[in-house]
Amino acid sequence: MSKVIAITGAARGIGLATARALKAKGATVVIGDIDETAVKEAGEKLGVAAYPLDVTSRESFTAFLESAGRIDVLINNAGIMPIGPVTGESDADARRCLDINVHGVMLGTKLALERMLPRGRGHIINIASLAGVLYTPGLALYNASKAAVVGFTEATRLEVQDRGVHVSAVLPTFTNTELVAGTASPKGQKNAEPEDIAAAVVALIGRPRPQVVVPARLGRQVRLSGFFPDRFRQAMSRRLGLDKIFLEYDPDARKAYDARIRG
Repeated sequence: MSKVIAITGAARGIGLATARALKAKGATVVIGDIDETAVKEAGEKLGVAAYPLDVTSRESFTAFLESAGRIDVLINNAGIMPIGPVTGESDADARRCLDINVHGVMLGTKLALERMLPRGRGHIINIASLAGVLYTPGLALYNASKAAVVGFTEATRLEVQDRGVHVSAVLPTFTNTELVAGTASPKGQKNAEPEDIAAAVVALIGRPRPQVVVPARLGRQVRLSGFFPDRFRQAMSRRLGLDKIFLEYDPDARKAYDARIRG
């Protein structure tokens, strides 16, 4: 794969796994993360260029893309996930979540388009979530941010689809990263691994499509659920325990993650 690929939020989790998978395919990978120490260490371990990146800052994002050079693919992966009752969400958490998860994706997309559209080629991949189409108690803020990413990505795709640039969204299920620390998995279901999402991104670069759900079977289930009444969908949610997963969690197990995302 002879492409230059830039990945945000790649010091750990899905971003790091994706960087590793793409480098193994022969791509030139450049990673960025707001955690300067972690991204430097990740870059050294992978043998790729690594830079500090604040996705909410136009100056920082521009410097990152300039350092990456003539990119073929931008993967907007950086994101945070505060959880808990909507009445307990602080204004600071709400602003920070939307600033990173939504504005960061929008900013990265716009900056990448400025570089790709004049060349008539390129691919922007926004890591959204199934939380952008499936809504869960205790996850209202994250649901809102990822729904915005899904909508923004699709509208942007339609706007530039005839100009040689692909724009795609990836919607992972619950994935074993720090984001789900202290929470249980849905009953009878296994969380995905970061490597599963990375594999889907690699495949998407090879064969661009508007949207990919990971795992694919859940995409089919989501589409079918639209044919059922709300009462049935809520009953299924309770059966899987989704009505409580993000309300009845272990706060001690999330302390390190919560401290990090709140700066």
